[in-house]
Amino acid sequence: MSVIMRIIQQFDPCHEESFMALEKQFEALEKSRPDLPKGKRMQPFSGREPVNSLIWQAEFADIESAHKALELFKEDETHESLFVLQAPFIKQVRIEFYKGLDFSSTF
Repeated sequence: MSVIMRIIQQFDPCHEESFMALEKQFEALEKSRPDLPKGKRMQPFSGREPVNSLIWQAEFADIESAHKALELFKEDETHESLFVLQAPFIKQVRIEFYKGLDFSSTF
């Protein structure tokens, strides 16, 4: 069963430009490092989350792999230094896990 991990960060809209500039650096870090998960980034313009949110999500083989990714983010010096710069702009963070459904293999 695959697991989708979604990290939802609500940021201060007054600092959107700075927040997004740092997020661009996170994306570049992911692309440059084969050991880091490659997430998809989204920003809502309609829906449950406010527009001043960034949603990062990635698919993992299982829940253990998703948790290991979170630990890797915390332990990585470059990732952590970027997070320290971005943290003052973040109002709240929520991490969600979803199980991937594949009905074609069960019917």
